[in-house]
Amino acid sequence: MRPVRTAFAGALLGVLTLAGCGQNSTSAPGTAAASGAATSGAATASAAPATAVFPVTVEAGNGSISIAKKPERIVSLSPTATESLFAVGAGAQVVAVDDQSNYPAEAPKTDLSGFKPNAEAIIAKKPDLVVLSNDSDGIVAKLAKVNVPVLLEPSATKLDEAYDQIVDLGAATGNKTKAEEVVAGMRKQIEEVAATAPKDKKLTYYHELDVTPYSATSTTFIGQIYGLFGLTNIADKAPDAAGGYPKLSAEFVAQADPDVIFLADTKCCAQTKDTLAKRPGWSKLSAIKNDQVISLDDDIASRWGPRVVDLAKQVGDAVQKAATN
Repeated sequence: MRPVRTAFAGALLGVLTLAGCGQNSTSAPGTAAASGAATSGAATASAAPATAVFPVTVEAGNGSISIAKKPERIVSLSPTATESLFAVGAGAQVVAVDDQSNYPAEAPKTDLSGFKPNAEAIIAKKPDLVVLSNDSDGIVAKLAKVNVPVLLEPSATKLDEAYDQIVDLGAATGNKTKAEEVVAGMRKQIEEVAATAPKDKKLTYYHELDVTPYSATSTTFIGQIYGLFGLTNIADKAPDAAGGYPKLSAEFVAQADPDVIFLADTKCCAQTKDTLAKRPGWSKLSAIKNDQVISLDDDIASRWGPRVVDLAKQVGDAVQKAATN
């Protein structure tokens, strides 16, 4: 969800406003712990339950969307939605995904763009459902003109919204039960890893989005994940935190001297502890001296799907290590 990595660019620019989303059923989530669904094993394409009932109405970012029958030709223009669709068992129904959807490996990646969507190219895939995370170039209205159902599932600003979107996608694709199991598993794992993390040392941290460097405050989705572990975000005191993603100066970070540094620009920008140490005034940072520079997967750190569990586990491990130093 940023200026260097296109998959996260919209969110950095403040496109994080989220219309209420949530499918209209009031049934309680399943209790099965889908622990595997939140990690690499999530990428399965199991068949939808025979009990799936259509039509179904889903409350998405673009309003109440009615889906007349089980979609068989889904186009996903959101990397997060792609991950979630496969996690809930709708993978076999997905016929095309955008050029940023690189997980799971079997996702049918194309040259379609979620940032500059081409209505004609999308329609050529003959979709009976399109899922996207932003309404670039008025694509929702363009697809509506040819009666293609569209689910707009914007960047989540908190965990509950991320969970809700997964259930949305499950309901919309005839995989509601599996989706509820995935969410139950995510909740359980994240709660467990956060509960076991030591919080008495009041550790500070810096999350780097790119080499500019841009960061993220505690009000953002990623910031709230860190908040589960009792960490104090140095970006919260940035002089200009507009939109929750302030551009920090090297001097600001050096003066704050965070206990832990999380790098979300390892794939896009090849950043490591060694590259940080070469920045003016950074070689003596506590996080660098104490080997508390954590390399994150850029994609996992910028999405709000089932692999948020993997991110939480990595943050939990880092907190455990830092607390023992």
